[in-house]
Amino acid sequence: MKYNTEREQIVISEYGRNIQEMIRHLMAIEDRRQRTEAAYFIVGVMAQMHPQKESNDFMHKLWDHLYIISDYQLDVDGPYEPPTPEMQKKKPEHVGYQKNNIRYGHYGQYIYDVVKKVKEMEDGPKKQAILVNIANQMKRDYLNWNRDTVNDLLILDDLYKISGEEIALPIDTKLTPTNEILNKQPQQQQKKKGNKKNNGKNQPQAKQNNPNRPNKK
Repeated sequence: MKYNTEREQIVISEYGRNIQEMIRHLMAIEDRRQRTEAAYFIVGVMAQMHPQKESNDFMHKLWDHLYIISDYQLDVDGPYEPPTPEMQKKKPEHVGYQKNNIRYGHYGQYIYDVVKKVKEMEDGPKKQAILVNIANQMKRDYLNWNRDTVNDLLILDDLYKISGEEIALPIDTKLTPTNEILNKQPQQQQKKKGNKKNNGKNQPQAKQNNPNRPNKK
């Protein structure tokens, strides 16, 4: 009995050694029609080992793995074009990085885009309400980046700078409280709730006389 370290290395470990030996035996079949039928059978076994939705991409992947395990030497009438070693070694194209040069990255590009659109609106209550909503969203974004606290004046100042110093909300603008954004309640409210829960539970109850026991005179 041989150790696995003494055996042939498994090409794709997720299918195990048995599948690899079946493919090695498959390549020894001389009749092309029988070899093709055997290849379809092995692909079916591979699909049962990793059940997924039998989409076209999934079956294509199994056939590619069949050819790869055979060291690209299998010659059958498969449903897909056999892969080549060059295709497997080819590196994917670089996705590239965003070239948006924004100063306050924690707010995201969408804040800049929205502020740019709002700048084109006419002054009025509607524009003012939208700006307050933008400031509240900026506060949420800031707290996602730094989950501690933030001064509302800092948010208003950042909005002023992002708008190119064209939009200035009043310094007394009330934004959503930080503890509400972070799903935290004020300590006083928590204490009140705790007192309601414990109301009557932790207080000592008055001692009642046992009716079956005679009272002392």
